[in-house]
Amino acid sequence: MAGKQDKIVLGNLDAKRDWGHARDYVEAMWMMLQADKPVDYVIATSKQYTVRQLVTLAFEFMGKTVTWRGSGISEEGIDENGKVICSVSEQYFRPTEVETLLGDATKAKTELGWVAKTSFKELILDMMRYDCENQGIEVNAKAEEIVKRQDEYS
Repeated sequence: MAGKQDKIVLGNLDAKRDWGHARDYVEAMWMMLQADKPVDYVIATSKQYTVRQLVTLAFEFMGKTVTWRGSGISEEGIDENGKVICSVSEQYFRPTEVETLLGDATKAKTELGWVAKTSFKELILDMMRYDCENQGIEVNAKAEEIVKRQDEYS
């Protein structure tokens, strides 16, 4: 199956999400369980990125640069050769789309001392490595440099 798909098709590329790593959230849960009394906390990174940013970064981890053209349902991502590698379909739009999700983890930081340790780039690289290893594909050799680079994803 690896390498058989010509492009990915997604829904709303402008949706903003607070993307976080499960290992950070499990640590937060463990810290909550150590408390004397149960208290409600928001566990989040308190940073948000669009689906488009996630896709752009994922392709970069595979050694591809995506250029976006068009807008809305006509938007598509093309590679360096002009080949469409990502497109949008209304089929993947959620009927009750929430445009932006962003958590405020201030209470967890203040009361538990918890903060998310995994950056957005580290999260996406972890996911890419896992999926690629299962398909016999290698990520870009420069992936670690991409993670360390200061940019819009930092």
